[in-house]
Amino acid sequence: MDRISALRNVEETLGDLERGETDLASAEERVCSILRTYATDYDGDLVAWRASGDPGAEGLVVLAASEREARERVAALVDDTTGRVSVSRLA
Repeated sequence: MDRISALRNVEETLGDLERGETDLASAEERVCSILRTYATDYDGDLVAWRASGDPGAEGLVVLAASEREARERVAALVDDTTGRVSVSRLA
């Protein structure tokens, strides 16, 4: 999924919410699904990586060009300076 498609899908979801055609919980679920699809079907040079190791990082998914970059991104997000964060590429 490309960025424009993801944005259109989010815009459609917001429109449905504004028109009363969906509730907030359903809209949140749809937006999360759109983001998950965008991250795992990303059309660019980046790849989705899932973090593990540090409890604060467990399950986080980031887009990065390399494993090293993914570890750095996750560590920055959870403010981890211990080096316990590991990442694995999503298939």
